[in-house]
Amino acid sequence: MSSLVSLQHVTKVYRTDHSEYHALKDINFDIQRGEMLAIIGASGSGKSTMMNIIGFLDHCTTGNYLFSNMNVSHLSDTELSIIRNQKIGFVFQAFFLLPRMTALQNVMLPLYYREEAKDIAIQKSMAMLEKVGMQRFAHHKPNQLSGGQQQRVAIARALVNDPDIILADEPTGALDSKTGDEVMDLFLHLNKHENRTIVIITHDKEISRLCQRVVTLRDGMIV
Repeated sequence: MSSLVSLQHVTKVYRTDHSEYHALKDINFDIQRGEMLAIIGASGSGKSTMMNIIGFLDHCTTGNYLFSNMNVSHLSDTELSIIRNQKIGFVFQAFFLLPRMTALQNVMLPLYYREEAKDIAIQKSMAMLEKVGMQRFAHHKPNQLSGGQQQRVAIARALVNDPDIILADEPTGALDSKTGDEVMDLFLHLNKHENRTIVIITHDKEISRLCQRVVTLRDGMIV
């Protein structure tokens, strides 16, 4: 395995006129290609902030972020958005499927932003829906799907651009235990059989035990 993500002495400070809050404090942290790891910690520990920085949704205040050996710490928001669309797949607790679109159309969205030809986008999106066992629900809208089915569609959407890394923020948090286990089985399959790099942000120790490595945050520091 080789390093995909490297955070070097990273801090994140949120400032207002009268105060400042140190969300991350001197973080040194690598993610290897093909690794499946969990980032855990209580609310306010900094795990969501770390995910946002890794996923190009936010900048670090100081320090360096190397992605595939390229320093991305000082790129503009526009430059980061281009990399994010090409290299990062997101899966969230709340699914974030657009309600007026079908499962297929939701999966196609990242390809739309890349200006992929429609016929190719449909072909790729159907292949991803088949991969997660949702091909026969391609023309269903989110309100016609269970929570577990919606999360599978969200995973297909995260995969459709063939990202370098999947960031999953509490991906089983809105699911019952049986459905959550099925979603985790899917992540484990993607990691083991497709060598996908997967980072799961969670407070659930049962989820974290399924990962190869666990990184614990407390008060903005790795412990």
